[in-house]
Amino acid sequence: MTETIQRNASHDLVVIAEAIEVIDKALAEIGQRQLVTTTEVADLLLDVRQLLSEKADSTSTASASTTSPAK
Repeated sequence: MTETIQRNASHDLVVIAEAIEVIDKALAEIGQRQLVTTTEVADLLLDVRQLLSEKADSTSTASASTTSPAK
């Protein structure tokens, strides 16, 4: 059980690091300009959402398999 928790925590950190990397890259690209299109902002938000959604989906799948109802 402890090993599973450690793996989940490790995976959480990887997902967070990836999301931060996407945000930092976009900020570096758009920070030098005065205008940013709504499409670029939407793309950034969708990229971050996708990374976090993948984590949420894998977490809910893992918790569902570990908390199966007793028969």
